[in-house]
Amino acid sequence: MSDSIGVALVGAGYWGKNLARNFYQLNALRMICDPSEEILERKSSKFPDVAMRLAFTEVLASRDIDAVAIATPAELHYSMARDALLAGKHVFVEKPLAVTEREGADLVKLAREVGRVLFVGHILQYHPAIIEIKRMIREGELGRLQYIYSNRLNLGKFRREENILWSFAPHDLSVILAMAGEEPSSVKAVGSNILHPKIADTTLTHLEFASGVSAHIFVSWLHPFKEQKLVVVGDRKMVVFDDMVPRESKLNVYPHNIRWQDGLPVPEKKQGQAIDLAEGWQEPLLSECRAFLNAIQGQPALTDGEEGLRVLRVLRRAQESMDGKPVSTAGREDYFLHPTSEVEDGCRIGKGTRIWNYSRVLKGSTVGETVSIGQNVVIGPRGQVGRGVKIQNNVSVYEGVILEDHVFCGPSMVFTNVINPRSAISRKHEFKTTRVKEGATLGAGATILCGVTIGRYAFVGAGAVVTRDVPDHALVYGNPAVIRGWVCECGEKLNEEKTCAACGKTF
Repeated sequence: MSDSIGVALVGAGYWGKNLARNFYQLNALRMICDPSEEILERKSSKFPDVAMRLAFTEVLASRDIDAVAIATPAELHYSMARDALLAGKHVFVEKPLAVTEREGADLVKLAREVGRVLFVGHILQYHPAIIEIKRMIREGELGRLQYIYSNRLNLGKFRREENILWSFAPHDLSVILAMAGEEPSSVKAVGSNILHPKIADTTLTHLEFASGVSAHIFVSWLHPFKEQKLVVVGDRKMVVFDDMVPRESKLNVYPHNIRWQDGLPVPEKKQGQAIDLAEGWQEPLLSECRAFLNAIQGQPALTDGEEGLRVLRVLRRAQESMDGKPVSTAGREDYFLHPTSEVEDGCRIGKGTRIWNYSRVLKGSTVGETVSIGQNVVIGPRGQVGRGVKIQNNVSVYEGVILEDHVFCGPSMVFTNVINPRSAISRKHEFKTTRVKEGATLGAGATILCGVTIGRYAFVGAGAVVTRDVPDHALVYGNPAVIRGWVCECGEKLNEEKTCAACGKTF
């Protein structure tokens, strides 16, 4: 297909051998890199015109290589993909994109900065059956989407570098997210650690979406036989994809009906109809490899870095659920959450709010509309932030701090919550309420002792230490802060007659 794009395959073992075959078929394979001399010797006899290399550094240094396909263990994905992007190569990464969401976000950002393609190997997206199901959903053939579930089961291959969730579930997650067209508002997962006390061998993940769609994914490598099945339920038809049967019967549509009688649902079963996929069949992996080469030439990709990051985000939330950690909310059509940030369960986030890098909104917090939350900000637990508030970098809004509408918190300003803290003595029952009233400004580096009230449209100068209540419209600064004048709603200092020269208001 491509005489101009040179691809190097890194990792030619269990799955890499299939990538090698398909990239070679597309006339793009120029190099294979693997630390095993035995594997390279076998590949050399199969692909005599392809260069064989033991060291990844040789791949990065080669001018004949435009793109790198990484099929190594998952813990190496981030470092190898990062090095390849920095070397100016386009990158194909087998699932998962990385082993943490933060690593995935870093790769997406780096690919954007260096202007290179980052592509993730979610092969199911390129399967003819999945393509057909997505067409049915898109064109309304199934009716309103209601429920999706998948089983991906087998005996082995057992892994120690990752659990079954991260090994088996990414493909199904990728497809379910694409079919739902949104990220889940709720992710719950349970797992069983059978062969190793810290590695899950079976997991069940349940997803809820804001649109009303729900889904579950059951994965296991302790199953007596191989099963790969996906069921999609609409209110008009249901469709079943069974990847373990011949092509002509992999996909079956059931026009079952649910009618209501005396307030109870009654099923009306109808004969299923197979959709023959044999005609025009193309190996999904070949389609995936071709899509990567097309992406390098400028065509949009179904499974780019952003798509891989969405899958990572759900995997992280599922893992947190299994680990018993607070599960972050999503379904964020109405607000922006940076991939490195987190919103825990039970929080309410207003429309138009933007939460930037490495920030956390802890359980039970309420954040109003059109709030801007900067980098490295922590709110809560049970924090209260009004609408239109701006919180700059490195600010912690503890429990007991109330920010009314349109408050401005400057960079690195500090709230406290206890008068006499001691490390060895818990004083959570002594938290005092600090209220910052509408329109007030707290300057960079200011410190607000707990229990005080900052008045409406007051202005606290940079570096001030506030130890007592501040009246409405007061300008305070110093240590301790004292009143130095008065300010208008627009932020300008009032003259001696308490008149604002900027807007003409008199107080």
